[in-house]
Amino acid sequence: MVTIGITQHAADELTDITYVEMAPAGSAIDAGGSLGEVESVKTTAEVISAVGGEIKEVNEALSADPSILNSDPYGEGWLVKIAVTDSSPIDGLMDSATYDERNG
Repeated sequence: MVTIGITQHAADELTDITYVEMAPAGSAIDAGGSLGEVESVKTTAEVISAVGGEIKEVNEALSADPSILNSDPYGEGWLVKIAVTDSSPIDGLMDSATYDERNG
């Protein structure tokens, strides 16, 4: 099982997040496919899955309070949990230190 969310950098760039809409639990998703959208006062951003599999759980708390993504993107602000069918794309992802270094 993989938990997917957004980075602190993305939350900071989006500023005040006002709405979150994710594909429902049970949906099949391909690596590189859209999981849904995050809307803020600045823009709407599509959330792309790094892995393929089945969405097992969607963070429903974000429907009531999308600002959780701004305040706690690495904790309570997760978006979806996916049962992965192909984990090979994970090998190409950056760790958080590398990401922060590049996007500082």
